[in-house]
Amino acid sequence: MKALAGRLPDTLVACAGGGSNAIGMFHPFIKDKSVRLVGAEAEGDGVDTSRNSATISAGAPGVFHGAKTYLLQDKKDQVMETHSIAAGLNYPGVGPENSWLKPTGRVEHHAVTDAQALEGFRSLAELEGIIPSLEASHAVYQAMQFASAMTSDELLVICISGNGDKDLDTIAEVLPAI
Repeated sequence: MKALAGRLPDTLVACAGGGSNAIGMFHPFIKDKSVRLVGAEAEGDGVDTSRNSATISAGAPGVFHGAKTYLLQDKKDQVMETHSIAAGLNYPGVGPENSWLKPTGRVEHHAVTDAQALEGFRSLAELEGIIPSLEASHAVYQAMQFASAMTSDELLVICISGNGDKDLDTIAEVLPAI
């Protein structure tokens, strides 16, 4: 980025499910507070429903796979079923690094619905000819929300973590209805 633009980006956006994609993108910038770090979580049908995977936005601390983390759990601390149109974000927990970052406020997390992710998918495919994965489409949508309020000299980087070829059956099934 420094070689291309001569400076660091203003904002980084990555999808955040289990957290490996987001933490891989954010790690080099954690200490540099001039860079805004944003994770786009899978809201599914909404955080106010049981059909979501927004572990940071809607979850609570608990133990999952032997680690203390944020996860979606019921009142008896049992792991809940999750939902996301993006298989890679359909997970009830989040990695320990992302859990550790939540209370610091260093990373913002925004929940993106399935319908919004499909809007991100469609926009990137139509405008740029890039077919993002459904996971990355969550980040695309969230970045679109920020971009509309940014100036032309601000730099925004989206982590396109996967190709949408694997998602074409799902896209063909649901996109015409949107």
